[in-house]
Amino acid sequence: MRSGLEGVVAAETSLSMVDGVHGELVIAGYPVEDLALNATFEETIWLLWNGSLPKDVGPFRHDLASRRTLSQATLDRLASAAAEDVDPMDALRMALGSASGKDEEDARNVVAIFPCIVAAYWRLLHGRDPISPRPDLGHAANYLFMLTGEVPSENRVRGLETYLNTVVDHGLNASTFTARVIVSTGSDFVSAVAGAIGALKGPLHGGAPGPALDMVFEIGDVARAEPYLRERLSRGEKLMGFGHRVYKVRDPRADVLSVAAERMFRGGDNIKLYELARAVEKIALRLLEEYKPGRNLQTNVEFYTALLLHGLGLDVPLFTPTFAVSRVAGWLAHSFEQRRANRIIRPQSAYIGPKRRTWRGPV
Repeated sequence: MRSGLEGVVAAETSLSMVDGVHGELVIAGYPVEDLALNATFEETIWLLWNGSLPKDVGPFRHDLASRRTLSQATLDRLASAAAEDVDPMDALRMALGSASGKDEEDARNVVAIFPCIVAAYWRLLHGRDPISPRPDLGHAANYLFMLTGEVPSENRVRGLETYLNTVVDHGLNASTFTARVIVSTGSDFVSAVAGAIGALKGPLHGGAPGPALDMVFEIGDVARAEPYLRERLSRGEKLMGFGHRVYKVRDPRADVLSVAAERMFRGGDNIKLYELARAVEKIALRLLEEYKPGRNLQTNVEFYTALLLHGLGLDVPLFTPTFAVSRVAGWLAHSFEQRRANRIIRPQSAYIGPKRRTWRGPV
C-alpha cells in the first residue's frame, strides 16, 4: 500500500504534465515558462477547456466579462459572512452555493464570478462597499480593480496574469483529485468546485505562501540572512518556500514567478525587496545543502508567489483565494475531462482493524 496514494496513477489527462525529476511543468503542451509569461488568463482558460489556443480570444473574454455581476442574494450572503468574520475561503464556498453547475455555460459563470466574490468579500470584511465589475477590463485587471477601485497598470496586470497562468493546473493534486472524484459520481460542476475549495483551504495544499515572505521580512537586511537561516536550521525548523513533495529539483514555477516579479518591481520601490529575496534565496539554498546534504531542497512556487502577490498589494489572507481564482479553471477542465470518459473513482482500502469480535450485549 502506498501512503497518500503516492505514485498511483488514477487518471489520464491532456491538461498538464508534472515531471518532478527533471523539473518540468507542461500545460496543454506548452512549457509553463512559455505559456505563463505570454498568454492572457482568458487564453489559458480556453486552452485548457478546448485543447488549443483561440484564434481570437475577444469573444470569450467579452462573454466571461458579461457574467461577472453578483446577485443581491450573493452580496447579502457575503455581507452576513463578513459580519461574522468568516475565513475568505469559507466565504467563497458559501457564495458559490448560489450558482448552478450542470454544463459549460454554468462553468463559465463560475470562473467569471470567482474573482468578483473574493474582491467583494474582502472589501466587505474591511468595512468598504463592493465595487461593481468593469466589463471593459480583462479577468486579471478587473480583479485588481474590484479590490482597490483603481484601474491597474499594464505592468501589474501582466504580473497577476503570469501568476494565474502559472498555477492554473498542476497534475492530480489534492483539490483537483477532489473535483474529479465528485464529478465521477455524476454530481454537478459547482459541487465539484465547492469540494475542491475545501481541499485547497488546507494549509498543506494552498495555504503556505505567506510564511515564506514573513521570513524575508524578518531578515530585513542581507547581512542578517545567514545568521538567521543558520539559527532556524540548527533548531531543525523548516524554511518555508523550499522543498516540494513532487519536484526533486527546482520548481519550474519558481523561475517563472521570479521573472514576473523582477519585471513588475523593476524601477519601483519594491525592487529592493526583490533583491533581498533573491539574496536570501541564494543563501538558503547553500545552507540547505550544508545542513541537509543530498536532500536537494530547492526553491518552490511559494517563495516567489508570496513576493509577487505582496508586490501587487494583496494581503496574506488573500493569497489562497487568489490561488483559487486561477485554479478553478483547472478544476473545471478536469471536471470536463472526467465527465467525457467517466467511471466512478472508487479505490480500495486495506482493513487493519480487529476481527472475530463477539457481541456480548449490555452488561
